[in-house]
Amino acid sequence: MRQTIIFSPKLISKIVADNVYKCTLIRHASTGLQLWEQDINIEIKHKIENYWKDKVNRISNNDSSKEKFYVLSMFPYPSGALHMGHVRVYSISDSIARFSRMKGKYVIHPIGWDAFGLPAENAAIEKDIDPAEWTKQNIENMREQLNTLGCSFDWDRELSTCDPKYYKWTQELFLKLFDRGLIYQKEAFVNWDPVDQTVLADEQVDSNNRSWRSGAKVEKKLLNQWFIKTTKFAKPLLDGLTNPMLRNWRDIIKLQQHWIGDCNGTNFEFKVLSNVPGYPKTLSLWTDKPERIEQTKFVAISTRSILNQIEDSECVGTEKRLSATILNPFTGEELPIFSTNKIKFTRFRDNHLGIPCESENDASFCNSMGIHFEAAKELSPEEREQKISKILNTAKQLNIGGYPVSFKLRDWLISRQRYWGTPIPIIHCENCGVQPVPRKDLPVELPKMSNTIRKSSSLAEVTDWVKTQCPKCGKSAKREVDTMDTFVDSSWYFMRYIDSNNDKEIFAKDKANQMLPVDLYIGGKEHAVLHLYYARFMNHFLHSEGLLPTSEPFKQLLVQGMVMGMSHRTNDSGKYLKADEVEKVGEVYVEKSTGNPVTSSWEKMSKSKYNGVDPSEMFENYGTDTTRLLILADVAPTSHRNWSTATFPGILGWQHRLWITVRQFLKCRNELTNQIIAKPPSKKFIEENAYMFDSRNFYVKGVTFNIVDSQQLSVGISKMQGLTNSIRKASSECIAKSREFERALAAQIIMLAPLAPHFASELWAGFCSAPHRLANDGDIQWDKDVLEQSWPEVDMDYKLNVTVYINNGEISKIKIPRKTLDNISAEELASLVTNHETVAPRIRKRIISEITVHVEEGCDGSCYIKTMKNVENNLKQGYSVKVQSC
Repeated sequence: MRQTIIFSPKLISKIVADNVYKCTLIRHASTGLQLWEQDINIEIKHKIENYWKDKVNRISNNDSSKEKFYVLSMFPYPSGALHMGHVRVYSISDSIARFSRMKGKYVIHPIGWDAFGLPAENAAIEKDIDPAEWTKQNIENMREQLNTLGCSFDWDRELSTCDPKYYKWTQELFLKLFDRGLIYQKEAFVNWDPVDQTVLADEQVDSNNRSWRSGAKVEKKLLNQWFIKTTKFAKPLLDGLTNPMLRNWRDIIKLQQHWIGDCNGTNFEFKVLSNVPGYPKTLSLWTDKPERIEQTKFVAISTRSILNQIEDSECVGTEKRLSATILNPFTGEELPIFSTNKIKFTRFRDNHLGIPCESENDASFCNSMGIHFEAAKELSPEEREQKISKILNTAKQLNIGGYPVSFKLRDWLISRQRYWGTPIPIIHCENCGVQPVPRKDLPVELPKMSNTIRKSSSLAEVTDWVKTQCPKCGKSAKREVDTMDTFVDSSWYFMRYIDSNNDKEIFAKDKANQMLPVDLYIGGKEHAVLHLYYARFMNHFLHSEGLLPTSEPFKQLLVQGMVMGMSHRTNDSGKYLKADEVEKVGEVYVEKSTGNPVTSSWEKMSKSKYNGVDPSEMFENYGTDTTRLLILADVAPTSHRNWSTATFPGILGWQHRLWITVRQFLKCRNELTNQIIAKPPSKKFIEENAYMFDSRNFYVKGVTFNIVDSQQLSVGISKMQGLTNSIRKASSECIAKSREFERALAAQIIMLAPLAPHFASELWAGFCSAPHRLANDGDIQWDKDVLEQSWPEVDMDYKLNVTVYINNGEISKIKIPRKTLDNISAEELASLVTNHETVAPRIRKRIISEITVHVEEGCDGSCYIKTMKNVENNLKQGYSVKVQSC
């Protein structure tokens, strides 16, 4: 609810003296189109956007010596055309970037392209074109569309993951991990996509055992693959989610915690002993009893395990005993392997370490199989911790695990058997084994796609490229023919942005210390698990290497909701219908050709569902800025946006009101004369002038809070519309003579500028072209365009609400000027509040356990909360004040 300001006669005199009688003529550099006599329409909007497009995309007010603000939007896959999801995320990031510049910060707002991967390769093969050329064309198209959208990106930081200048450093990152023993190659049963002909990580297979991309039923294959040992960082990654630096992660913390799991056990790599072909050389086994690992007597595998398919094994009673055995690295003992369903397997695991001294189920199984075991000595807590520490240290020395990890987390499988990806910088030599490519030879560049590659999609077919020399012995050797998962490319791109043109190192450490971590990361929830997990891992690793200032990469998250379109499906076949194939009859939709009711629902926009909207058509029919406002209005950025033309009139009407407001302002100021200026102000003028002062401060305060703190851009737009309504109430006298009207209208246009930069620039040009302005108070830079203005602040004389709570119950609201609150100490505030006439009588009559003073958001959007705790029984005995500020 709006608060009411009561002005004293002294303040009224000051307003009149300062704001009415001082008036000067102005001139402004950017005059705009000056079409104020015409009503705003789509033709004028296009003229405005064409006139201002180059100006608004230039970045100003970006001094690197100021406080930095790194706003990052997830970089797109270059499909060649923007969709409405892109429009939403980049409208959000651009608005916040522009706002932050106007707040006087040094803003980093980069853009790039997640350009490797199957979609580009498959499309290029289908179109008989090199994926590099296809990707380049798509990037050029989307770059132009982003410029049309009015995005003020740091284009000098632009990168593309398929550019050798970028993936050279992805390969360098691989080698850093390799040098630290965090990358390894092993034979393992992996998920094979028979359609896309490549390996998939466990995370890329859905609950129905189908590929995340092709939808094919996934097969199991034993392949030699590359893994990153992410499990070594499982506990730090889990603990990092409680880092007080993190803001607005909300349910993303739970998603990350769920993915990582409780790190209450340990993984060990056990060697498999077998003469039968087809067995993996090692088996990863998890246990939450590492202190008893030496008492392990058998290994059980589920009947669902792929190991069951390797051989016809001996049956022992009702159980199946495999010919292979497991070597316990801590005792040297060979352990039998049984296929059984009588063992309680841990969730997400199809194998089990049998430790009968710790499990009745394991003991019973040993007895049934005739396996001898002895009862173990009970360990004290101290002995247990010592034993665990010894076992884990031994495992680390043997490089077979030994790190805290959950039962469900696996190492990251990064090998892909496709052409279009970052080549793995490894050379295989028959004499020297696996050798890293020397750093002086980076990047290992992809060969140009040939007809041979088109047929097989594999680097293994490019024999001239595969052949090389061993960097150690100089003899003939072969390159690694697998490429990296694209998640590797996207796990560190935000780091490269800070130094994207550096050809000497991955990034300069001093720039990392200056610009990282990312202050605000904006992207879809679909990437809130895997991508975020991998990015956090890379950041933790490079922080442990001393290259990054913090372990966590992102301070604040804004997870935007999807843009949803209305889809229609027939009830019998489920076939999707186009919008022109249905009509609304009453409250339901029916198929035009049959008259049968259809199922209508809001779903994520998709071409196959015929519920998508082409951004290019939106730009053409409504204008870029209108599209930006439409995508930002009505619902919070974190909520799904149901796209409906029913919401359009509100924004279109608001733009019309703003247009005629500036027209009226120009008319009144053009008619202003010295005779009118000298005329004494009427009572109505004084009231309106005060109302404009109140309205400006109230809405500046609210809009700022909604952008900075609550991330509710839609609410900020609603409050801007509220300010427009207040401004529209002003009389001609107020418009012509009131400094506070002038300041309110200026604040209105300035606050609109980050969201609708072209339209606001034209409004500002008109505003500043008026022949008269009132006394320059320093917060309007008349000779600069709107995007060069400073964000408006709450006036020092404006009174903020101070709510007083005693023992968690509200007892009073006090209004205190901002200048008092900005300069008062916590103790002084406590004294002021407790001695106030509305508070003092209430606290004398009760025992005080806590007094809380809540000061509403101020000029910078921050929320001051000062808590005073009474350490005595009551006020008569005296009490001291302890203050906590958020």
